[in-house]
Amino acid sequence: MLAHGAGSDAEAPLLVTLAGAFAARGLTVLRCDLPFRQASRTGPPSRATAAADREGLRQAVRAIRRLVPGRAFLGGHSYGGRQASLLAADDPTLVAALMLLGYPLRAARRPAPLRTEHFPRLRTPALFVHGSRDPFGSILELRAAIALIPARTALLPVEGASHALIPSRRAPPPGIDVPDATVAAFLTFVG
Repeated sequence: MLAHGAGSDAEAPLLVTLAGAFAARGLTVLRCDLPFRQASRTGPPSRATAAADREGLRQAVRAIRRLVPGRAFLGGHSYGGRQASLLAADDPTLVAALMLLGYPLRAARRPAPLRTEHFPRLRTPALFVHGSRDPFGSILELRAAIALIPARTALLPVEGASHALIPSRRAPPPGIDVPDATVAAFLTFVG
């Protein structure tokens, strides 16, 4: 299992807990920062670093394959998930499945453009985990976008959760334990 985090402070608690939940189930987990985050601990990624970020993910998958036999999976939150899905669209044999947390369907609170141009080329099965209060796309918008993917897909909606998959300050906590529900959904998804 290869889990990836983009490295923001808001994402870190969930990703650490999620990595621990997968490890507790006997999967090997590698959390890594993309090259843009290794270069700077603050600030957003840029288009100029996207290819290097995808190559960083490819190298992380290769590293885990050298350490652990069997299937490899790739996951990412937000930009990290988008880069993972772009990489899988370009190289469908790289991993057995994707876990995409808080996929940034579009810029926050903007209707277009959608970040789905590669979805029709995505042949890797993908589980999406998405908060109902995510400003980067609604559950309804994400369902419609996922329909563009020819591979097997599933969606785990998290009611009341923000983009970081934690409860919004204005919403009650999700009715589920997000890390446990994500692990269970992913293990069921990949069989």
